Amino acid sequence: MAASMIRVPWRVRLLWMRFWMFFSGRRSLGRLAASLAAWACPPYYGRMTLAGMTPRGFISPSATIYHEKLKLGRHVVLDDGVLIYQDTDGGEVELGDGVHLWRHTVIQTGQGGRVKIGSRTSFQRHCQLSAYLAAIEFGERCQIAPFCCFFPYDHGVQPGRPIFGQPLESKGPIVIGNDVWLGTGVIVLSNVKIGDGAVIAAGSVVTMDIPAGAIAAGVPARVIRMRSELDRNAADLSSNKPPLEAQ
Repeated sequence: MAASMIRVPWRVRLLWMRFWMFFSGRRSLGRLAASLAAWACPPYYGRMTLAGMTPRGFISPSATIYHEKLKLGRHVVLDDGVLIYQDTDGGEVELGDGVHLWRHTVIQTGQGGRVKIGSRTSFQRHCQLSAYLAAIEFGERCQIAPFCCFFPYDHGVQPGRPIFGQPLESKGPIVIGNDVWLGTGVIVLSNVKIGDGAVIAAGSVVTMDIPAGAIAAGVPARVIRMRSELDRNAADLSSNKPPLEAQ
């Protein structure tokens, strides 16, 4: 049916989507309504259109919510295969307005850990947020590329005891500011603060604080330049450019 819907005029499809999204929600019937609405809409980023039609947002029928302390903002997207899981003593998960969790992103809380994500922050496919012992917090308008992972804890490694039996340890929470961009496959470990507007290059492992406006890369990630330097470089190039009559 989804393929055949492509040939239906957009205005008709829009009426279909709005009708079914009126009944959408977290419960089974609401998920069924969202599924029917999705038949008339392009997949993937098309889900933003559906989420914008109701404050309840779009929750895919294949998303799994097993969490008693989940707070959803307005117009969120929980795409196909998303999992939000509460382990023993797990704290709350709070998603701000317009948060997008794309396919197969996993959020789990346990042993007092919690997750808070600011409005309009987006996680691409297969991201992992495991909040145990400490919090994971994101500001607003962050862009998180696929396969990024966030772990504010670690296993003990004392000798004479299997790793499976080692207690969890944490140095502190992960706190990420506003307007941060993390490239594909970035890993962020415990007791790390990433300042507003920072950019972390793909494949980096962040083990220490990154200041606001910095560009960081490497294993472990280190600041390679400040974004403000890019502005100065652009200004220098512009000032050295010959006038038009001389070109």
